[in-house]
Amino acid sequence: MTDDRLRQGADALNRGVARRVEGGQAAAFQAILSAAARGDEDAFAALWRNLQPALLHYLHTIAPDVAEDIAAETWIEVIRGLQAFRGDEPTFRTWALTIARKRVIDWRRRSDNLATEPQRTDMPDRQDAIADAESSRAALALVATLPPDQAEIVVLRVLGGLDVAEVAAVTGKRPSTVRLLSHRGLRRLAQMMESKSQATE
Repeated sequence: MTDDRLRQGADALNRGVARRVEGGQAAAFQAILSAAARGDEDAFAALWRNLQPALLHYLHTIAPDVAEDIAAETWIEVIRGLQAFRGDEPTFRTWALTIARKRVIDWRRRSDNLATEPQRTDMPDRQDAIADAESSRAALALVATLPPDQAEIVVLRVLGGLDVAEVAAVTGKRPSTVRLLSHRGLRRLAQMMESKSQATE
């Protein structure tokens, strides 16, 4: 892979245009993925820059005390499995977030504090309210007030950019359960945001 092609692909990936894409943009992601699997540091850095923010948002929601440690463990496992991985960019994100979720479960087991699995559902109109929150920090603070099952689903759907089927794959939940939890979580967030805005008027 030439430096120019790698740079162009990395730029496309970092701008987010290689997510949920078709044709040439999907090819750019595949080129970056292949280069990263061969050990190209620039290609791996592009993958990391693209996924790390969503990964950390997710982990700060479901395991805030150990989010950074679990993110590091997740990337170690991603590196180990990169050569065997087959799939497109959404599949890569789903795979990496599934690894993160499994690391959280392992951590909870080790600490004898295994919590019940969180789940979410999706409602596009409510997602807009979350996406338009004043900042990621403010949105995460609101999400953190949800029941854990709802918080996990909302983070995967809204901040992780996964669809219902991908969230179901990550969490091991049925799509109908994901939709229900997402709906409840997003509705609750919208109500909290509305109450907050009325209080400031």
